[in-house]
Amino acid sequence: MKKIIFFELTEQEKRILEKYPDFLELIDFTQEKLSLENVNQYVDYEVVSVFIGSQLSQEVLKQLSNLKLIATRSTGFDHIDLNYCKDNNILISNVPDYGEHTVAEYTFALLLCLIRKVYNAYHQVRETGSFSLEGLQGRELYEKVLGVIGVGKIGREVIKIAKGFSMKVIAYDKYPQEELAKQLGFEYVDLENLLSVSDVISLHVPYNKETHHLINKDNIFKTKPGCYIINTARGGIIETQALYEAIKNNHLGGAALDVLEEEGDLKEEQRMLMEKQDIPSEKLKILLANHVFIDLDNVIVSPHNAFNTQEALANIVIKTIENIKQFQISKPINLIN
Repeated sequence: MKKIIFFELTEQEKRILEKYPDFLELIDFTQEKLSLENVNQYVDYEVVSVFIGSQLSQEVLKQLSNLKLIATRSTGFDHIDLNYCKDNNILISNVPDYGEHTVAEYTFALLLCLIRKVYNAYHQVRETGSFSLEGLQGRELYEKVLGVIGVGKIGREVIKIAKGFSMKVIAYDKYPQEELAKQLGFEYVDLENLLSVSDVISLHVPYNKETHHLINKDNIFKTKPGCYIINTARGGIIETQALYEAIKNNHLGGAALDVLEEEGDLKEEQRMLMEKQDIPSEKLKILLANHVFIDLDNVIVSPHNAFNTQEALANIVIKTIENIKQFQISKPINLIN
């Protein structure tokens, strides 16, 4: 029997696991993130299940000499050193389709909040008691052009919702599927074309070497003036400094960001400062820009929350259990390597 441990396990996830008592008996679990500081406590485990807060770097993985499978409870896997796993025959499974409806709905929640200034209106009434409409005029989505970057399962759901708002949809994807475009009523275009004509751009690609800074200083000012950018994918897809400059110079109408570049460091920066750790200058610039975003009236920042519904979390746990069970009978599924 494989020795298994779940990291970053929440009380809600534990309650879901309790519905599978036979499996629950086989595992250990902790609320801790797996890190270089605590990895020496877990060197005997053959299967580890983590969320995105655990950083499985080469230094961490080297300590796990018995490791055979990493079952990440996420779609993304940029928190795992893929090359090390490949070189050391460590399999990685993910949860590729746990919450496409969840993330797509949140994408539009952010977009509507941004474009109709919902938060601004709420904050004004709550903090000042003023019912003035000054500064609260928004824009409607009707017949606006939505540019979807990445037409995977989440991107498709975003397109379906957009059609309900009578938006015109164009999309960029590395692997276009013309039959899907015909079925859902959208058109594939190249990235430059998408940037130049979209009233709203929504990002739904995974984060990897090819998508790092896909939106950057060389192309962000090629976007349509007044365009809105929505990012519920990964922070590193957008170059932070470029986004800041485009907003500061009033080229973009605004942005809604559920993810930030270096967001892990943003969460840990107080500890870094308390311990007087040196922060590389480029990383420091990103951290400062992230803070500036939070204070801008035309930017909405949320704490990587798009996945966070009861239904999606249940699906994540259930599919992770299935990934591990299939690995145990030598029929692994949902492998990314």
